[in-house]
Amino acid sequence: MCGIAGLIGANDIRRDRLARMTDALQHRGPDDAGYYHDDIVSLGQRRLSIIDLETGQQPIANETGDLILICNGEIYNSPELRQQLIGKGHRFTTKTDVEVILHLYEEHGTECVKLLRGMFAFVIWNVNTRQLYMARDHMGQKPLYFFSTLDSFVFASEVKGILASGIVEPKIDIEGIWHYVSMRFMPDQFSFFKNIHKLQAGTSLLWEDGRVTTQRYWDIDFTAKQSLTFEQAEQGLHDVLYDAVQSHLLSDVRVGAFLSGGIDSSTVAAMMAKASPDPVPVFSIGVEEQAYNELPYARMVAKRYGMEAHEQVVKSDMIHLIPTMIQSLDEPSDPFGVGVYLVSELARKTVKVVLSGDGGDENFAGYDRYAGQRLAEYYSFLPQWFRKSVMRKVISKIPESFQYKTIAQKAKWLNEMSMFDSGERYSHSMSFLRFTQASKQMLFAPEICQQFRDHDSTDLILRYFQADNANDLVDKMLYTDLMTRMPDHLLVIADRMTMAHSLEGRAPLVDHKVVEYAATLPAEFKLKGTKLKYALKQVAGRYLPNSLIHRPKQGFGFPIATWMRTELAPLLKNLLLQSRFVELGIFERRYLSQLVDEHISGKADHNFRLWIWLNLELWYRLYFEEQSTDALRGLTDELVST
Repeated sequence: MCGIAGLIGANDIRRDRLARMTDALQHRGPDDAGYYHDDIVSLGQRRLSIIDLETGQQPIANETGDLILICNGEIYNSPELRQQLIGKGHRFTTKTDVEVILHLYEEHGTECVKLLRGMFAFVIWNVNTRQLYMARDHMGQKPLYFFSTLDSFVFASEVKGILASGIVEPKIDIEGIWHYVSMRFMPDQFSFFKNIHKLQAGTSLLWEDGRVTTQRYWDIDFTAKQSLTFEQAEQGLHDVLYDAVQSHLLSDVRVGAFLSGGIDSSTVAAMMAKASPDPVPVFSIGVEEQAYNELPYARMVAKRYGMEAHEQVVKSDMIHLIPTMIQSLDEPSDPFGVGVYLVSELARKTVKVVLSGDGGDENFAGYDRYAGQRLAEYYSFLPQWFRKSVMRKVISKIPESFQYKTIAQKAKWLNEMSMFDSGERYSHSMSFLRFTQASKQMLFAPEICQQFRDHDSTDLILRYFQADNANDLVDKMLYTDLMTRMPDHLLVIADRMTMAHSLEGRAPLVDHKVVEYAATLPAEFKLKGTKLKYALKQVAGRYLPNSLIHRPKQGFGFPIATWMRTELAPLLKNLLLQSRFVELGIFERRYLSQLVDEHISGKADHNFRLWIWLNLELWYRLYFEEQSTDALRGLTDELVST
């Protein structure tokens, strides 16, 4: 695990630029640094030593020295690949897992990526052909960003690495912001910075003579269903999951696990315990607000398997964490990230590697919205005039409690989403709690609305929902999530929040072999009526008590909506008076003021929208005014108290 960076351009100052870039990524690899320079390219790496602690330094060259590799990640099938390659006469100079990529490239060229099982972002420089080839893992667990012009090409694991080069002047990507405020994540190739692009998950890139071409090398097929009984499917799922967990234990250092008390992380940790001869170190956090506290369930699992349990009750000081999280993400933070950040901080005191339960909901239909889409179809049989007039009035009378998944929110969601059909319903549901296409006409300044009037964020979702990769409604939703929310939101947070503490996070449930197997299962095995995650729960039942498996979905969180009406209300009011996005002519003060007033007065719950705005304001000050995280924490204190 590490951070990688490189650039192609003017040779005279490339070395200094690369050093600044890798320094910016030191948190991803505090153990070592390595560099390669020639007359065209400079490559750098910061290393977090996990496998081959003695001789695993990068960059790594092949036997003849004409291929140079840097890689961020782990290759879980490297032992088998290494033996195959040795059998073909290849000589290895290290014991590290990633060296197999070099020799696979010698054998198969750019097709080598299709043989890898792991999480990775790697770059290979071909000295002879003067080609730079890079690829990102199937699901996008490891990040890679790039900036390209005719004169230069710059890449890094994080945006901050590219900015540190001094080649790119930071500018706001307004089109990206337009989509972000609707979707809660930055889709596709966008980043928050103009002209700095994400290499998308499951995609490779080839640079040659200033030209850049990208190609998707992997996709998910939900149409090739297996003809299985449920019992056969369950056993197959168990075997695939257990194999993934075992493969993810590849390490020369101790491996632990996040244990939230939910089904996904608990199943992974239990499988680890079964596969490990020693007690598994597990890490759990709780909060003082008991409605959000899952520690009792984590303790239940840890006790059952004799795990080495580490836990901590954290205080709700989230507002002071936001600047640090933004700095780690290079983008606005998300409440989900708070828990990952805090549990990573706890885990790093004991281990360098942890397994997590990320991906269980997206692979096996674990979110309420999957069942909600079906319910909306039935509800839509009511006459539209009745839903628009009578039901809207009735629902508007339901008092808002400003809690998690309130009756008022669910009723409004059901009624409003019933106005759309199938794919449009699903795509619009993503922006329901954030900024819809209609509300963006009030949020953004008129000239920006005019510029992006044809840029409907729902189109970026519909193209996956309407693809030929899936037929059933549930499968269409799962495919869409796995291609959008998973790589562009959840895995971004998982990577940055763990790496902020120099901790390697591994997610067996998004191993591409698990994803491929789950896609072959009939949709009704995953969502049975209204029973979410049905097949996975049956597998989990082999390891976990029923009281954990069948309890209501909870999730780690904080009462943000309530705080924004009480202790954080002054922050919102005062921030509105000095909004940079208003001063820049991007957002309209009048609409922001309406959101703040309605939320504080209790008229409506706008906490998701206000969180987005608050984070954008702090993000701008951090990256464009170069205020420190300490200064931003001081600013929030000042705005709260005045």
